[in-house]
Amino acid sequence: MTQHAITLDVDGERYELAVEARRLLSDVLRDLGRTGVHVGCEHGVCGACTVQVDGAPMRACLLFAVQLEGQAIRTVAALGDNGGLDGLQQAFHDVHGLQCGFCTPGLLMTLDALLRERAELDEATIREVVSGHLCRCTGYDNIVEAVQLALRRRAKAA
Repeated sequence: MTQHAITLDVDGERYELAVEARRLLSDVLRDLGRTGVHVGCEHGVCGACTVQVDGAPMRACLLFAVQLEGQAIRTVAALGDNGGLDGLQQAFHDVHGLQCGFCTPGLLMTLDALLRERAELDEATIREVVSGHLCRCTGYDNIVEAVQLALRRRAKAA
């Protein structure tokens, strides 16, 4: 197969790669050690592979790496402060917004992008946003509670 030279910015690191046109972004990211990009359904339904591309949440299993030449890709590995947890991650931890954790990286990337855009969210909106992710363990209640806690803490700190 023909290899294509591409440059990707992944979590602030620049990578010059040679990839086949058919290689999925999820596979390339995992090859780069970003194992927080989970591959579940491989059809874009479960959301486990969600990353941010130029700030927008996208399913890495639906994107070919060659499509993203020169774009900034952010994975769950980029969240956090100096090796610690960021506010959303801490809220997930505090209210046990995860169980097995398989869906958590994708949820965090979707919710992180949303929280960057909006300072307030009602429960219905949070539930609508997380409905795009399949979680077989939590029933979503603790995930919604974690987002609400992160929002309250952010408002208090402001």
